[in-house]
Formats: sequence, C-alpha cells, structure tokens
Amino acid sequence: MNLSRSEFVAVNGIRLHVRRWGAEDAPVLFMLHGWMDVAASFQFVVDALGGDWQVIAPDMRGFGLSDWPVAQQGGGSYWFHDYVADLDALLDHYAPESEVNLVGHSLGANVVCFYAGVRPERVRRVVDLEGFGLPAAVPAQAPRRVRDWLDEMRSPPQLRPYATLDDVAARLTKTNPRLLPARARFLAQHWSKPVTGASGEGGYILLGDPAHKMVNPVLYRLEEIMAVWACVSAKVLHVEATNSETLARIAGKVPIDDFKKRFEAFPDWRERLIEDAGHMVHHDQPEAVARLIEAFCAA
Repeated sequence: MNLSRSEFVAVNGIRLHVRRWGAEDAPVLFMLHGWMDVAASFQFVVDALGGDWQVIAPDMRGFGLSDWPVAQQGGGSYWFHDYVADLDALLDHYAPESEVNLVGHSLGANVVCFYAGVRPERVRRVVDLEGFGLPAAVPAQAPRRVRDWLDEMRSPPQLRPYATLDDVAARLTKTNPRLLPARARFLAQHWSKPVTGASGEGGYILLGDPAHKMVNPVLYRLEEIMAVWACVSAKVLHVEATNSETLARIAGKVPIDDFKKRFEAFPDWRERLIEDAGHMVHHDQPEAVARLIEAFCAA
C-alpha cells in the first residue's frame, strides 16, 4: 500500500485536510471525493497507478478531518459554490502557475467539471467518475423546497453511531455489496472516529457533518450548469458503471439517452464504461479506473 501523508491548508476561513501520495516532483493528479466520503477513498486507485504520480486529495469541507463551517453538530451550511471556491484556493496553494489534471467522483466530479468551465485556463484534463448532475428542476418546486429546508433547520438531521469499527465496515458493504472486506475495513478506519458517550460507553461516528443531509433550498438549474460546461476547454473523460443504478435513479422517468444529452454541452467529451461496478467504481474496479486515468492524463 502506498502510504499517504497528511497536511492541513487554510482556505476560505476553514482548515481543509489534504492527503498526498507520491513524490512532490511527479506529475500531479488532483482528486475530489463524493458526498459523505473522504479523500482516503482514492487509496485503491493510487495503489493501482502504474506510473509515477503525485496525488493530492482533500477531505472536502465538512467531511473527514476537514473543518465544519460551523463547529457544532448539524450546524454547517453547505453550498455547491463553496466546494468550487475551496478547489480554486487549493489549486492556488499547490499549483499556482500550472494547468492541472482533475479527477472527481460523484459530487467531486460535478465540482471539477463546473470548475473547469469557470477557470478553463487552469485545467488540462478532467476525469469524471459517475458524475451526472441532478434532475433538472422547475421553478414550481421552489416553495416546497424552501419550506422543507426551513423545517429541517428547526430539527437538523443526525448521524447514527456504530458500536464497533466492524459495524462501520458492515455499513459500507451494505451500501456497496461489491466492496471487498479488506477494503471495507480500511475505509471504515478513515470514514469514522471513536467517540465516548456521556455514560462512558464507546462507539464510532462517521466523519461528516450531518448537515450535508439537509434539503438544498437552491434549485438545480440545468441550463446554467450546461452554460458553464460549454466553456470547458479541457478534454473530459466520463467514466460510468455499465447499467449505472445511480444514473437510472437520477434520470428517473427521463430516458437515459435523453438525460445524457446534457453532456453534449462539453466541447470535448468522451465516455468509458466499466463492467462489474456500481456507483463506487473506484472501489469496485480501481485497476480499471487507474488505467483510464493514466492513459487519459498522460496523453
């Protein structure tokens, strides 16, 4: 296993935890994890890389060892553009004068694709792992969405505790039955932390602000997203699980081919499918994902 080293970087009023693998003089891959995940999630892909790369991966705000915007349970507020601003600040810190290769999974994929359209001169390649955007919203959804958000502000969601680290690993494999037991145990160590209750009992709690589970009062405006994607000058590689269940869920009643027409906004976009994988393609088939990343970013 390639061991990572930890750093903390102050950006936009908070401290972000950053994992780094590889030599500092090697070509760089910046990787952004998905929702309710952590940077260590990319460990298996890093181990499968055949060349010499430096991988830089933050725990995004409110996840892992990074700060919560408000340091109280359920007290954070999370807006998509904050993730984009954090990425911008991290790139200024680690690669202020060079184009970068960006890899993102799910939420992280949406962030890197958006960033590549806002700062096209900063991005050389984009690898999008199971990043689809959200269903297109319509204005009529706004009143109910804001009302639901206000209700959750009164009674914020919480994360359940787990008795043992094995229980955390079991939670991971329940969500992803393809996840190998050894990988689940590794992830559980980075996905949670031990806690002691008021009466002295032990347990584990996930390293994430439960405020991430709150309804977003801001509608997903597909036309605006596509306008940003249209400004991307980097080549974009979209990596998707064959018969992706996540894509089917997000598309809903919209035929898949019609849903994916949104990707036509990218000036230079291509797609690769990975067999025997689910949404967590980088956990299920890290060797295949690593080969695609290296071939695309080394070209």
